[in-house]
Amino acid sequence: MALLATHVAAAEWTNWRGPNGHGAQPDSDPPAKVSPTDNVLWKAPLPGRGCSTPIVHKDRIYLTCDIGGKDGVLAYDMAGKEVWRHTFGEVAGVRHKNAGSGCNPSAITDGEHVFVYFKSGTLAGLTTDGEEVWKRNLHDDYSADGLKWDLGTSPIFAGGHVVVALMHNNNPSFLLAFDKATGKEVWKTPRDYPAPAEAQDAYTTPFVAEIDGRETIVTWGCDHLTGHDATTGKELWKHGDFNPRQQGNWRVIASAAATNGIAVVPFGRGDFLAGVKMGGEGDTTATHRLWTREGIGSDSSTPAAADGKFYVLTDKGRNRGTVTCIDAETGKNRWESELPRSAAIYYASPVIAGDKLYAGRSDGTLFCGTITGKGLNNVVQNDLGETLIASPVAIGKKLLVRTHDHLWCFQ
Repeated sequence: MALLATHVAAAEWTNWRGPNGHGAQPDSDPPAKVSPTDNVLWKAPLPGRGCSTPIVHKDRIYLTCDIGGKDGVLAYDMAGKEVWRHTFGEVAGVRHKNAGSGCNPSAITDGEHVFVYFKSGTLAGLTTDGEEVWKRNLHDDYSADGLKWDLGTSPIFAGGHVVVALMHNNNPSFLLAFDKATGKEVWKTPRDYPAPAEAQDAYTTPFVAEIDGRETIVTWGCDHLTGHDATTGKELWKHGDFNPRQQGNWRVIASAAATNGIAVVPFGRGDFLAGVKMGGEGDTTATHRLWTREGIGSDSSTPAAADGKFYVLTDKGRNRGTVTCIDAETGKNRWESELPRSAAIYYASPVIAGDKLYAGRSDGTLFCGTITGKGLNNVVQNDLGETLIASPVAIGKKLLVRTHDHLWCFQ
């Protein structure tokens, strides 16, 4: 059982969670100390609000952004020079004052095209030179936006197509696959399960893995972890029992992550974690749950996963700033480390770069610690002085950080 990634080069990060799809880039070594005066290679001003993570392919950086009140996408070269920008229709209004924008989903690229998705419902494909190839609106074509807060899910590649999860309350929910060249629908699979109010809302992003010899889209939302065939969209298996008391408002923000065929599922608004063996057929709830833990989890911040371990950042509450390394198979702690406390919340997801772990806090603080068998050592507290919501990106010896005001490159 293997996780699938389109690109694995150390200098590329072509989707939200990077080459392995789970926030880890083992072949990178960016600096630990970064600030407005430390190891800054360049910083580029951004024209507007956006909380998406930048992506990188070869000598280009792409990110979505509010440009003059419109959904926009920007391209930079590796020296921080803007190469092109493109806008679509009017940007959707913001509901969350800190972590919200109409441009939260990250772009994806296959090296030939760039694909972007916005809160407005616009899904579009462009050439890597910024020429619009196709555009459509998922709210108009499938179902109106039923999310209480701002869109979070990013598109992915699966089965050779662009795939988007549309999961929200009081509206039909779907997994949707579109032709990369034309934007035409390839397949549409309903993804509706019984769930209380707002528990149907998912801000999560699916990932792709080879499971039982089949390319599978693994999706977390609506109180279910599911596996769908990447070629046809057919549901292969589903795993529930994440809301046994049927509590309302159990929307999910943090996505699932996986390593060694096991998915970690954050649920219950940051108070629970579960380990699920992926695969099987039909309803695997009674057979594939490996472990469940209470009193630990993440609400907004998606865990990183690598080499049989999950790295969970507690992002709110009294234990915010606690980083826990968990054995994927047993669910037991390998170690736990505490970052310096603050009232600020973590929205960004942790990133592993070589033997370092980066964690960004909303007040503009970026922590970096060295991963050891006993915890994080030599933790450096970096203050960027600007609101930080997007997850950092590690590419070779460089670190890209997107704040509300700038795109930073450190080396």
